[in-house]
Amino acid sequence: MLLALPFPAIDPIIFELGPIAVRWYSLAYISGLFFGCMYMGRLAKRMPDILSSDDAVDFMTWATVGVILGGRIGYVLFYKFDFYFENPSQIFYVWQGGMSFHGGFLGVIIAGILYTRRQKIRALVFADIVVCAAPIGLFFGRIANFINSELYGRVTDVSWAMVFPTGGPQLRHPSQLYEAFLEGLVLFILINVLWRTDFASNRPGFVTGIFMLGYAAARSTVELFRQPDAHIGFLFLGSTMGQWLSLPMVLVGIFFIFWSGKNIK
Repeated sequence: MLLALPFPAIDPIIFELGPIAVRWYSLAYISGLFFGCMYMGRLAKRMPDILSSDDAVDFMTWATVGVILGGRIGYVLFYKFDFYFENPSQIFYVWQGGMSFHGGFLGVIIAGILYTRRQKIRALVFADIVVCAAPIGLFFGRIANFINSELYGRVTDVSWAMVFPTGGPQLRHPSQLYEAFLEGLVLFILINVLWRTDFASNRPGFVTGIFMLGYAAARSTVELFRQPDAHIGFLFLGSTMGQWLSLPMVLVGIFFIFWSGKNIK
């Protein structure tokens, strides 16, 4: 058997207080939303005539509802519809995991539209700031997936392969870490460097379009190494559900990029 990197035995539960269990999965969502909104507040200070730091902080509640409702509904509809149709009460067992990024992203979009209309803020300008912070949550979320030993990669013989407790005895790609790196770190740097350029700042919506394309590219690439969900498997020509759900992001992202050219300040 090839040598493998040891999987860190981290208990998914941080601590328990009676019937209440605090999990890394939950902490990842809370941390991503908190630090993301705090970072949005910092970016807002660069455009005080358009946004205030309070707008970014106030949006945290709206974003939380959007992420949780959208992420859970997306998972139910896209990944396990038959199961939850037969077991509807388990839809509310969010602490057991089961969230869809694409559903959560739609939830945040809806929350953002409602919030910007209520506060009379330019929607595309606000969207560009939201996507600058979004990779923070993606990074924490993928690290939590790794700790939970879920969404692991396909069988491989690379030297950094791991044996996941829930993935059988085979060596597998640590695809969660690939996603944390590409969707989190790389996308964060790319989007934030771009947002600070005069070209992007004068074209509201441009950075949002690049984020959509960047996420779709990162996710679709990692899907080549990630093990598909057992109950779904591979789809048309070896594609995966994650790749198909990313396709609309490519189309919408291209639309935003071209549309932003019509909104030059």
